[in-house]
Amino acid sequence: MARKSTGNEMSIAQLEAILAGRKTELNQKRKEHSKLLSRLQELDAEIRHLGGAPGRGRGRGTGGGGARNEKSLVETLEEVLKAGKPMSVGDITNAAEESGYRSNSKSFRGIVNQTLIKEKRFIATERGVYQLDKAP
Repeated sequence: MARKSTGNEMSIAQLEAILAGRKTELNQKRKEHSKLLSRLQELDAEIRHLGGAPGRGRGRGTGGGGARNEKSLVETLEEVLKAGKPMSVGDITNAAEESGYRSNSKSFRGIVNQTLIKEKRFIATERGVYQLDKAP
């Protein structure tokens, strides 16, 4: 089925001129973006030097604004549970944070719970209560 005319009958030359103009504008925006990104990275470095965490304002910063920890979550949970006694997910979450593990997640408890379920080195002794698996 043929399209209806919109009244904007343009020649190929006119369309090519519009396309060329948009390509020029796109290149200008890419250059501007690159300059701003470079400046943002400089500011992030200055913020880190001052002991802060970059990318904490509106929007997301570059470089993955997640918390950095010396040990993985699994390693931290393993240390928390080394005492041998079963603990609830809430207690494990609190102990992980008290041990120095940092997370920016609003649902850190859920992440801990998922990790405990997924990792074979942790076993559930009852619903929501976990301990280290004693098997080698």
